[in-house]
Amino acid sequence: MSAVIVVDGVELPESLVAEEAQNHPGPTIEAARNAAGHALAIKALLLDRAHQLGLTAETELDEDGREETPEEALVRAVLDEEITVERPDESECRRVYDGAPDRFRTPRLTQASHILCAPKGDDETAWADARAVALVAIAELADHPSRFAAMAATLSDCPSKGVGGSLGQLSPGDLAPEVEAGLDRLLAGETATEPVRSRFGWHILRLDRRIEGQRLPFEHVQPQISLHLESRAWTAAATRYVSGLAAEARERGVALTVTVDGAVSNGALSLGDLLNNQTAVAARLETWLDAADPALATRARQVAEAAGIGFATFVQREISNFAQGAGDESWTRLISAAQGSGDPALACVQAILKSKLTVQKKTFTLIQRN
Repeated sequence: MSAVIVVDGVELPESLVAEEAQNHPGPTIEAARNAAGHALAIKALLLDRAHQLGLTAETELDEDGREETPEEALVRAVLDEEITVERPDESECRRVYDGAPDRFRTPRLTQASHILCAPKGDDETAWADARAVALVAIAELADHPSRFAAMAATLSDCPSKGVGGSLGQLSPGDLAPEVEAGLDRLLAGETATEPVRSRFGWHILRLDRRIEGQRLPFEHVQPQISLHLESRAWTAAATRYVSGLAAEARERGVALTVTVDGAVSNGALSLGDLLNNQTAVAARLETWLDAADPALATRARQVAEAAGIGFATFVQREISNFAQGAGDESWTRLISAAQGSGDPALACVQAILKSKLTVQKKTFTLIQRN
């Protein structure tokens, strides 16, 4: 029987978690496995909820044109059914707009030119030679700035040499970061006094014109703000909803079981059912323990009698204490203890009692004869 772990009240085969971990890169293998376990548990809880609601769903295409799987469609249907958020009103959108005036602006536009002095090899000597050429050109441009276009046509190693080195109208991100940073330090009409290095070579930069971005009118960006707020509210609501499903599952012990092929069924273990009919369980357990583990059965009766309570009450108390304080790791150990048993529920109760009781060992006295 394959090893299992319990995550958020869902019993998962370790082999399935290991396979899913490939889709959750993390800083460590353990982090990837934890993320995979939570993802599989959440998926199982949502699919089970879809079954409870009697939902069906047609698959749809995502933004990249890929078709959903039937399970993904059901998960989407559950969230659509169970989660509703109010559309933000104008005042909420206005607060966002007024609180971040620089956020809603047209991008700054830059018109610039350059002369590229590319190295003739990959070693540092070639790079030093290219920089020397750039410095000579910069010195000449300092005295004759009008020669920039002509110098670009004869000296530059960039295709822009055909248009006098002009790079045209640029938006943020159009150029290598170091080149953009070099242009940011210049005033309109100014040529840099030092060349800027990029992976392409040494750039002699000239800023031709800078057009600062303008703040967009509220009416223009209100739909964008509204969509952002609604999406954020929906994500928060979805997180709360899934957390609630997981909390309910944990309270039930092991609410669901996922097989190695991904099928979801009711959990193999429900201590809640045992608690609801404790007298019958105690009767079964006492007989079963007498046959399976007589030493533990005797010890349990001793502890119950010492506490002045009946066997059934004692068992109920120990199960309740476990269920209230157990985390995923404790449930995993309990499931492992029950695997292969003809009656997993009774085997689990036996494991709980074993963890609480120390069976008294028989003692022997050696008598020395003279």
